[in-house]
Amino acid sequence: MIAEKNDASSEVMPGCLYLVGTPIGNLGDISPRASGILSAVDRIAAEDTRRTLRLLNALSIRKPLISYHEHNQAARGPELIARLQSGEAIALVSDAGMPCISDPGEALVRLCVEQDIPVVSIPGPNAALTALTLSALSTDRFVFEGFLPAEGRARRQRLAEIVSESRTVVLYEAPHRLRRTLAALLEQGLGERRISIARELTKRFESVLRLSVQESVRHYESNDPIGEFVLVLEGQAEYQGRCPEGLPTCPEALDRTADQDKLLSSLLAEGMSVKAAAAEAATKTGGKRNDMYRRLLELRKTETNDQ
Repeated sequence: MIAEKNDASSEVMPGCLYLVGTPIGNLGDISPRASGILSAVDRIAAEDTRRTLRLLNALSIRKPLISYHEHNQAARGPELIARLQSGEAIALVSDAGMPCISDPGEALVRLCVEQDIPVVSIPGPNAALTALTLSALSTDRFVFEGFLPAEGRARRQRLAEIVSESRTVVLYEAPHRLRRTLAALLEQGLGERRISIARELTKRFESVLRLSVQESVRHYESNDPIGEFVLVLEGQAEYQGRCPEGLPTCPEALDRTADQDKLLSSLLAEGMSVKAAAAEAATKTGGKRNDMYRRLLELRKTETNDQ
């Protein structure tokens, strides 16, 4: 299929809302169509007008800006609807990436649909999909979770859902919460799950770490999280496919399993009960307590037979 080449300025319709994807870091990722739409609309609604102004200056575009963000969307939405109904063509942009995806826009699109106002999406960069393609994890089926709730029951519920999620999970996280989120995943028994941690995507210091959850917790004990992060977590189905027998038996986990057995044996040697040793090992490794308990029984039986 051959893509059509159009002049974006002739594409703009009066009274239409345009959702315009903008670069997540590298200015070179702005598409000619997105740049043309921004040049041709009557007004641009921006999550942060100062940040969008820098983008427009770099593109040599001069347009009136109006703020539209999570704190003013209830009041600003009707104003934008009135402008659209009067015939203005308006572009909506977020700070970076696609509007409506962990950024403002969903409520405005809903208002437009209710008022029969046309909405056009101009595809652009997206951090979640960029990180997913770099993760080396399954892309056949995935779920986007955005930012986890910060506190309370909602956070605990979302974490519990992630534990049993069969698909690859994509999360956003801020640097000051990264360690806490990784620790929470470890506490949920996901220590052996593979995780890709992408930071500063498309920017100068872009990096991608591909570790287990347990290894990532250790990594950030001695490395400060800097930048914006996208976490891509291995889903239950993929994990069970490579490690089907409870405790990890896949090749890349054999060394960690040997270390785990050493820990379990040392806890038994200290005189701990099997139950207490299982709980201690689960805390230290991020494994499941029941798996630790079962392995301890196997180790104790083996040691008894050897005597």
